[in-house]
Amino acid sequence: MNAFDVSGKLAVVTGARRGIGRAMARALAEAGADVIGVSANLEPTGSGVEKDVLAAGRTFEAVRADFADPEAVRDLGELLAARVRPVDILVNNAGTIRRAPAVEHTDADWELVLQVNLNAQFALTRAIGAAMVARGRGKIIFTASLLSHQGGVTVPGYTAAKHGIAGLTKALANEWAVYGVNVNAIAPGYIATDNTQALRDDPVRSKAILDRIPAGRWGTADDLAGAAVFLASDAAAYIHGTLLPVDGGWLGR
Repeated sequence: MNAFDVSGKLAVVTGARRGIGRAMARALAEAGADVIGVSANLEPTGSGVEKDVLAAGRTFEAVRADFADPEAVRDLGELLAARVRPVDILVNNAGTIRRAPAVEHTDADWELVLQVNLNAQFALTRAIGAAMVARGRGKIIFTASLLSHQGGVTVPGYTAAKHGIAGLTKALANEWAVYGVNVNAIAPGYIATDNTQALRDDPVRSKAILDRIPAGRWGTADDLAGAAVFLASDAAAYIHGTLLPVDGGWLGR
């Protein structure tokens, strides 16, 4: 079981303030990592994720960054790449969603979703990944989606971005595996978070979704915790360029 231990590692988790990001940060701390949490609205002190990490006996640092702002993302990448203590684990989890039929999906919504969910992910990973490549080690984990595999309904921008994350995961793995940097992604299924509140509130859509999930329930953010620790650990040393579904069996249906 020592292969799953990430003691002494420094993990950056974006979108860490709540939901999946908070659960991943907590799990990594419980497995031994210190955490830098990043979010646009993360409290400087006293946040829930900070309390989680400190309760696990690890250190926590809060960083605010708006992933909708390309300049802010570049500054964040430079800040983290230049740290004396290097980043060992990068969890690219920050994201947003806009729901509208394609004919009503505005340019502004399209551009926002692509910026936050894809462009910012690449810019941050390029900065931190370059330092990992130079050191010859590192773990990068993207949050992909079922919609990295499927088309979804009324979320064209989100689907395009998550397909992009799937391709980016493979492309970076192809380049960086030889340097000892593992690049992988987790593809959550239907998880009970703010992003899926509208679906859960729609009795027709919610029933249709639940009827297809073999596990018979919506996932929780904590269902992603084990996958995050696994991909961040030495137990996944020979895993490169994969999208790991955590979906209650949805894709196998």
